[in-house]
Amino acid sequence: MGLKQKLHNIKEKSKGKKWAPAFAAIHTFLYLPNETTKGGTHIKGADDLKRTMNTVILAMIPCLIFGMFNAGFQYYNAIGETVDFLSLDTFMVGLTKIIPLVIVSYGVGLGVEFIFAIIKGHEVEEGYLVTGMLVPLIVPIDIPLWMLAVAVVFGVIIGKEVFGGTGMNILNPALTIRAFLFFAYPTWMSGDKVWISGAVERANEIAAGADVSAISGETILGSLAQGHEVAYSVSDMFFGFIPGSVGETSTFLILLGGLFLIFTKIGSWRIMLSAVLGALTMGLIFNAIVDAGIITEGSKFYTLMSTEFWHHLLIGGFAFGVVFMATDPVTASQTNKGKWIYGFLIGFMSIMIRVFNPAYPEGVMLAILLMNVFAPTIDHYVIQGNIKRRLKRLKAKTV
Repeated sequence: MGLKQKLHNIKEKSKGKKWAPAFAAIHTFLYLPNETTKGGTHIKGADDLKRTMNTVILAMIPCLIFGMFNAGFQYYNAIGETVDFLSLDTFMVGLTKIIPLVIVSYGVGLGVEFIFAIIKGHEVEEGYLVTGMLVPLIVPIDIPLWMLAVAVVFGVIIGKEVFGGTGMNILNPALTIRAFLFFAYPTWMSGDKVWISGAVERANEIAAGADVSAISGETILGSLAQGHEVAYSVSDMFFGFIPGSVGETSTFLILLGGLFLIFTKIGSWRIMLSAVLGALTMGLIFNAIVDAGIITEGSKFYTLMSTEFWHHLLIGGFAFGVVFMATDPVTASQTNKGKWIYGFLIGFMSIMIRVFNPAYPEGVMLAILLMNVFAPTIDHYVIQGNIKRRLKRLKAKTV
């Protein structure tokens, strides 16, 4: 008897027991959906929620692997050692830092999912498969694991389970987790020390009187928010050889992931394109304000406002947020016209928040969360507009 048959037999015997949903989830993850259509269907497809989630994870894997190399590369650069980007040394630094983040994210998140499934008696959904991968990619490299665990518990419960689980939540769980971390532990989510492995530890040693050199690793957005010039080339920003969250630095790999999601019809190209257009529009407005002399050099907002409008697409987490989180099919707008409005406002507000709130220059996360709340309203008015136009045409025909 094969493993699949043994698991199936155990699954059948567990029906009616309290722990049945947890075991059914394991069987579903390894083999088939718990329930499949037997007949009477007009359209048959090979895709299901599990395969959809796995496809998104595949699109993020290059960002994860690149993040491991970049974490080590930024560390060695910060301590003044020359090392090849694709060396084993750089990879091992990133591996030892990032894999624990992945383990905690999945272990704690799925643990909460299983507990709720057992208590409420429903099936375990596969929605957290993507969230579990997103979380390690959008946090600083040295975030304490216990903080991450607390944030994951909060995000899964408040951002998802209280609304009824996968498919019912109005907020993106991964962004809810990041927002919790930022507001609960701001010193670990911003500044010039959290983005380079070992920087916080070195800073603490210096404060204690130890004779060690400091590691500074301010992100481009953090530097611009402080009025400093960018020390990286456009090529470095595009390919990702810069400090930042684990998976957000390489715009090139994020772009490839976005094209893959569009090709597989999982990610909405309307949301991605409209978000880019919104960001470029806001960037052009700020550049025009600077060119007109309304904001002059030395002003609080001058550096970010004067940044070349299209550079905003390459720095910070804008690209990652637009491709992997704004396109979340549960929390985004569902109508085609609504997707254009939803995406444009995300891009527009992302750059606005980035410029006007130097304490939180990474505005895309807050912009997406805000638009998650308004997505149902956008769809409502789009649908009402369609109904009114149809009624008007019907009335014209009957007259």
